[in-house]
Amino acid sequence: MNKNIVQSGVFTLFRGIPLRRILVALFLLQIFLAVGLTAYLSICNGQKAVNEVASELRYEVANRVEQNLQTYFSTPRQVLRGNQNIIDIGLLKIENLATWEPYLIKQLEIFPDAVTLTASNEQQEHLAVEKLNDRQFLLRYADKSTGYDLHTYKIDSLGQRTQLPEVIKNYDARSRPDYQAAVTAKKFSFSQIFTSITEPSLLISASQPIYDSQGQLLGVNSTLTHLSQIGDLLQNIKIGKSGQVFIIERSGLLVASSTTEEPFRLQNGKPIRLAASQSRNSFTQASAKYLETKFSNFDQIKSLQQLDFSFGGKRQFLEIRPLQGESNVNWLIVVAVPEADLMGQINRNTQTTIFLCLGALVLAILLGIISARWITQPILYFSTATKDLADFTKVEDSVVIGQGIKELEVLGESLNQMMQQLRKNFTAKITKNEELELQIKQQTQELQQEIQKRINSERKLGQHHQALAELANHRSISEGNIETAFKVITEKAANALEIERVSVWLFNSDDYGELRQRSKLQCINLYEHSNQKHSAGLERDRTDYPIYFKSLTSARIISVPDTRTDLRIQELWDELLEAKNIVSLINTSIWVGGEIVGTVLYEQIDIPRTWELSEQNFVSSIAEFVALTLEVCDRKSAESALREAQEAAKVANRAKKTFLGNISHELRTPLNFILEIVKALQNEVHGTVTEEQQRFLNILESSGKNLLELINQILELTDIESSKIELQLAATSIQGLCDSSLSFVKNLALQKNIQLSVKIPEELEPIKVDERRIRQVFINLLNNAIKFTHDGGKVWIEVQPNSTNEYIFFSVVDTGIGMLSDDLFQLFQPFMQVENPSTRRSAGTGLGLVMVQKIVELHGGTVHAESQLGKGSRFTVKLPWKSSNT
Repeated sequence: MNKNIVQSGVFTLFRGIPLRRILVALFLLQIFLAVGLTAYLSICNGQKAVNEVASELRYEVANRVEQNLQTYFSTPRQVLRGNQNIIDIGLLKIENLATWEPYLIKQLEIFPDAVTLTASNEQQEHLAVEKLNDRQFLLRYADKSTGYDLHTYKIDSLGQRTQLPEVIKNYDARSRPDYQAAVTAKKFSFSQIFTSITEPSLLISASQPIYDSQGQLLGVNSTLTHLSQIGDLLQNIKIGKSGQVFIIERSGLLVASSTTEEPFRLQNGKPIRLAASQSRNSFTQASAKYLETKFSNFDQIKSLQQLDFSFGGKRQFLEIRPLQGESNVNWLIVVAVPEADLMGQINRNTQTTIFLCLGALVLAILLGIISARWITQPILYFSTATKDLADFTKVEDSVVIGQGIKELEVLGESLNQMMQQLRKNFTAKITKNEELELQIKQQTQELQQEIQKRINSERKLGQHHQALAELANHRSISEGNIETAFKVITEKAANALEIERVSVWLFNSDDYGELRQRSKLQCINLYEHSNQKHSAGLERDRTDYPIYFKSLTSARIISVPDTRTDLRIQELWDELLEAKNIVSLINTSIWVGGEIVGTVLYEQIDIPRTWELSEQNFVSSIAEFVALTLEVCDRKSAESALREAQEAAKVANRAKKTFLGNISHELRTPLNFILEIVKALQNEVHGTVTEEQQRFLNILESSGKNLLELINQILELTDIESSKIELQLAATSIQGLCDSSLSFVKNLALQKNIQLSVKIPEELEPIKVDERRIRQVFINLLNNAIKFTHDGGKVWIEVQPNSTNEYIFFSVVDTGIGMLSDDLFQLFQPFMQVENPSTRRSAGTGLGLVMVQKIVELHGGTVHAESQLGKGSRFTVKLPWKSSNT
């Protein structure tokens, strides 16, 4: 339909016009388009050629500049490396610069003009030699003999010096950029561009630091180069008629240019560096400004960039590339070429091409008219003859005959062959379409089956997920109610899997809940889906089914699609499976505490079933819910037993405290009476006593006092443990607390000639404690320290706050007998004493340190012991302090 519309819209314009005129018009149109396209392509190709030539020219010029610079920079490296080798073999010493002068002059004889070789050392000595021409050299020297002023001399070919009036006071080469660059890099390095101190010019140096064998810096050997030499190199490079090449730093400052322009301007007689965008050369300035606009930061330029821009209404070609080879010479090479330098000859060639195209157009018009007239008659006949071939499906024997022109005759024969081939292809296509339709129909059926299979799988997965979600939220599982939980689990599993029988079996256990040799399986719950019935009580003995039992304990899942052929369950076939027509089954092990405690059994009746992976994953999840129920049940039982044990412990603790209180009261009264009687007998109230009786009475008094002390400590410890003690907290002076504690043990220390002291910082704020209790702590610790310190020893108290004043540390330190570190853990155990020959001679109840620990813990603190056998002990009490000041 669209084709007919196009034909009626276009060809109606030519209705009634002779074929000859139409052919001539079409020939003229084609020739005009061909000639125009030829001219256009010629111009485009000329422009493309210009671009390619410009690209090649820029690339080659930049390559040449880069190679010249690399060659230029390699010379200083070779010279300095040679000097380093001479220094290494000891022929030159940087500490003696006098020997360097003739050597440097010899080197400059083979060096280019305006290059300076220098040597400087850490003693502020400096030597520089510059070649003026083949017969004269310039020498600059500064050392101790010149007062470290830099003197300048001219040296002729005979070695005669002529001092020049130029003198730079107090010259220190170590502050110069060439020296600093080498010291900073610690290896051969080029410096940044810097200004000369003797003339208005810019320099760049290559420097080599010189170290001794211990790595100590001795001095620096350098070469200095005027940037004007790099400009001379660029000026020798020809770039078209008016092209330029210049070098800039990434900061935009001009380094050198192929023009005669210097890269600096003089201000007050000193050179000030120019940015390329401030160049006095308009082309250089325009190129730099374009680059600044194109790249906001020259650090972005990592590789060669070929660009073009407009300057003065004309196109300019531009290339910029980083200088490679010297990592610390971070320069950019810029090559700029005007398009006009390359387009002159090409424009002349383009004009010639246009004239030739016009001539060809006129000639083609004449030939077209002649050709159209010659072709018209044969084509008209050919058009008439081919009408019969339009519908080849109806006319089987249509034949096209061409006469008059050989090519048309060949075309007619080709058309006949084409028609025959089209008929064959049409017939083959019909047959192929029928085959494709049949194939598509088969694939559609297979696809529908696959879709139905996927739908069934999705439905099963949905049932599995719903069953697992309901079990996860079921109360009986979270409470460990085995009977209810197992009924719910088997029923949900059977419905989700659409299976007839699901049962939970557990191995038998001994009286203590431990698994035996898994000799018997007991059915805890069996659910039958068809009649919705739960049952229990079935048993299977290992002796009857040894292979089946072994399979259960060796695999997590036993998947059996056909019970008649699987050897693992053949023992069950005759008696249990065949009778109930169980054709497929799957077993999953139940794991609790790292061991198998039972299994979940799923049995398929009548129709065999292949267990899919999703179904195996589901039954594994069901086994985990069974295990979870068993674990919760065990935990509930353990928690119940724990509560009963805690109640029993509380009752026993109350009974202990009551017994200790009563027995201590009953013992203390008669014990005090006995001590009073002993005191009366010692004072001979009832008559004279002998010396031996007096000794026995002393022993009796000592034993009674120890026993009374023990009873008192037991009572106090009982009160502390039962939380009967209430602390009387008050702000207490730390200095007073320590002094009063020492006064209580002063007499005991005097008896053993032990020196007491206290080490405490000044002006400590008070601490809020129960003063009497804490003093008791310090007295107990001091008594122990004195007791276990030899005569003439030392005992002292140290006080030290922590860095935040949140805690304060009280340490009781002695120079006594000490103890092994392995015995420290026994110190705070009731009635425990460290056993060694020294402690056996010192009586004690073994409750003193326990009391200390309890009282300190009531205050929110801790006690820590350190000791070394034969060197003394340190007991440290840590108490809260900052909170008491608020």
